[in-house]
Amino acid sequence: MRRRSRKWHEHMNRNPDDTTLTPSELAGWNEPGTHLAVIGHPVRHSLSPPMHNAALARMAESDARFTAWRYWKIEAPVEELEATLRTLHRLGFAGINLTIPHKQVAVGLVCAIDPAAARMGAVNTLRRTPAGYEGFNSDGYGIIEALRESLGVDVRGAEMVLLGAGGAARAAAVAFIEGGCRSLAIGYRSRGPFDSLHAILEPIAGAATVRGFPLAEPPGDLPADAVVVNATPLGLKPGDAAPVDLAKIPGAPSVYDMNYTQAATALTGDAKRRGLRAATGLSMLVHQGVRSLEIWTGAKAPVAVMSAAAAAALARR
Repeated sequence: MRRRSRKWHEHMNRNPDDTTLTPSELAGWNEPGTHLAVIGHPVRHSLSPPMHNAALARMAESDARFTAWRYWKIEAPVEELEATLRTLHRLGFAGINLTIPHKQVAVGLVCAIDPAAARMGAVNTLRRTPAGYEGFNSDGYGIIEALRESLGVDVRGAEMVLLGAGGAARAAAVAFIEGGCRSLAIGYRSRGPFDSLHAILEPIAGAATVRGFPLAEPPGDLPADAVVVNATPLGLKPGDAAPVDLAKIPGAPSVYDMNYTQAATALTGDAKRRGLRAATGLSMLVHQGVRSLEIWTGAKAPVAVMSAAAAAALARR
């Protein structure tokens, strides 16, 4: 049996909320218990470990099965994702979350895929099976629940304006169409990603109208009182411009920014100055995490506990 160093033991005895593993550090892993992880590049900023570990601790109070469950974060570039997933499967990791830049790449690495995730062309939740990992996408569920919780918005019958056509937008766009929105206008920075997304949406659009527009030049006939959802990273850093000028959205739109931060983003800050309803993306992070945890455990996840833990972790940044 491989002898592990004192430094390795000290590393593994750290709080999983604060520990960032690398693929090479998994070589000597034989820790007892059931393990979950988020893989990203970068991933050190992730709030998922404190959120999930708080939920697992609460679940263990009523179900001893979850006493030895732990959730970690693993920093791995995209070229190491396939090998990392093979290692985690061999080690018995029960579930994986994927974040930037892995969600679309992983579609080709799973042994099976949920039909909704296949339509989205991206997976963010992997569940272990004997043959490999099967892929799901909880982001669509997350944005639908976040809009309901944070803004009181029901997507059914709503006029939606989605900013962005890349990876983060795919799950949202499919969720809006399948949730029964009346129309979906997608703002894009470059035409190629929109064309790819439109090809996914066209067969499932039904009665909903779907169209695109350049973010830099919003058309004058966007629907009044729309629900505006930002799926781009624009406007997160101080001094950044918002992805769209809200003055060009008629009426009194509701505004949701998938980016999560303690302060307002450029978009939500502009919305609040205009007296509009607005929220940043912490509630989406929580609800996609809720769905992931329920996929892995088959048990009901404690939403309030996860929300409080995510907010506390964000406040400590």
